[in-house]
Amino acid sequence: MRKIRIGITGQSGFIGSHLKSYLTTKQEKTELVPFSPVFFESEEDLNTFVSRCDVIVHLAAKNRESDDILYSTNLSLVGKLINALEKTREKPRVVFSSSIQENRDNAYGRSKREGRKLFEDWARRNNAGFTALIIPNVFGPFGKPFYNSVISTFSYQLTHDIQPHIEIDAELDLIYVSSLVEKIYRIIIDPHPEPTIFIPAEKKMKVSELLEKLKNFHEQYGKNHIIPRLGDYFEIGLFNTYRSYFEPGHFPVILVCSTDDRGFLIELVKELCGGQIFYSVTRPGITRGNHFHSRKIERFCVIQGEARLQLRRTGSDDIIEYRLDGSTPSFVDIPVFYSHNITNTGNTDLITIFWTNELYDHQDPDTWYENVNRDTR
Repeated sequence: MRKIRIGITGQSGFIGSHLKSYLTTKQEKTELVPFSPVFFESEEDLNTFVSRCDVIVHLAAKNRESDDILYSTNLSLVGKLINALEKTREKPRVVFSSSIQENRDNAYGRSKREGRKLFEDWARRNNAGFTALIIPNVFGPFGKPFYNSVISTFSYQLTHDIQPHIEIDAELDLIYVSSLVEKIYRIIIDPHPEPTIFIPAEKKMKVSELLEKLKNFHEQYGKNHIIPRLGDYFEIGLFNTYRSYFEPGHFPVILVCSTDDRGFLIELVKELCGGQIFYSVTRPGITRGNHFHSRKIERFCVIQGEARLQLRRTGSDDIIEYRLDGSTPSFVDIPVFYSHNITNTGNTDLITIFWTNELYDHQDPDTWYENVNRDTR
C-alpha cells in the first residue's frame, strides 16, 4: 500500500515540530514532504509542495504580534496556499488548525474563523477534502516562552530563577501536545474525517493552579532532585514540559558521597512516582542507545568507568555531550524527544545504572530508534 504523503506548513513551529517527530515513528504508513517557510515567498516552490502532498496540515500562523500584522499574516498564508492549490488544480485533503478562540472578537480568533471559511469555500468549489480542527490551549516541551503558552513561560522563569507573575487568573482548557499530534495523525489516516472536529481538552485548570503545580515541581526536582509524584499522563506531560527548559549546563548533577571507614554510600534516585531501576555493563569502545522517548522520564548514572553521553533533539543538528566518570558519580536526566547514546570511552567495563518512571512494556516501549550522529545513520 502506498504511503500517505504529508506536508506540514509550520513544521518548524511548536505543534509542527512535534507532529514531524511523531510521524518519524509512523514511517511504515507515512512519508513527510519537506516544507520551508520560504515556500510562502516563492510561488513555484509552493506549487511544487502542494503537488507532492496527499494531505496538507496547515499549522503556519502567528500567535503573538500586533493585531493588524497577526490578522493579515494569517489570512495571507491561507490565501497563498489556496492560490497554489487552484493554480496546480491539485486536491490534497487539507487539515486546518483552528482554535477555540474562533468565536472571540480578537485578531487571532478572526483570522482563524475567516481562514477556515476560505478553505471551506475552496473545498466546496473543487469537491476536495477539508477538516477544521478546533483546538484548545496546547502546551508541551520546547514551546516558546512568552509566546506559545503560559506553561512555557512559567517553566522557563522557574528554571532560570525568574519570579513568575500572573496577569489574569483565567481557567484554561488544556491539551498536551503529544496527545494532540496523535489525534492529528488519526485524522490524517482516516479517509473520511468529519469536516469539523472539536479536539477535547484533557484538563481544565486555572492559571494559579498551574503555577502552584510547577512551583511544586521546581521545589522538589529543580532544587532537591526529587522526582515528584505524577498522578496521570497529563501530570507527566506537565513535568516533562517544565524540565525541558533547563539549560544543558544543569547536568551532570554530582551526587553526594557519604564516606566512613566502611566505605561509601551514594543515593542515586529519590522519587515519589514508582518505576524501575536497571543497570548495564558496556565493554570498552561500545555504544548503547541511539533512541528517544516521547513520554518516559529517564536517569543515567555512571558508577564505574568512563563514558561519553550524547543527546540531540529530534529535528536538530546540535549535539549536547557530557563526560561522566564513575570516580565522581553523577547523573543526567534525559529530556523527552532527545535521541541519546552512551559510549564506554575507558579501558575497563562501564557500569551504568538507569531509572525510568514506568515499567518496560514490550507492547508499548516508547523507544524510537534514531542515531544521535546523523552522518552515521
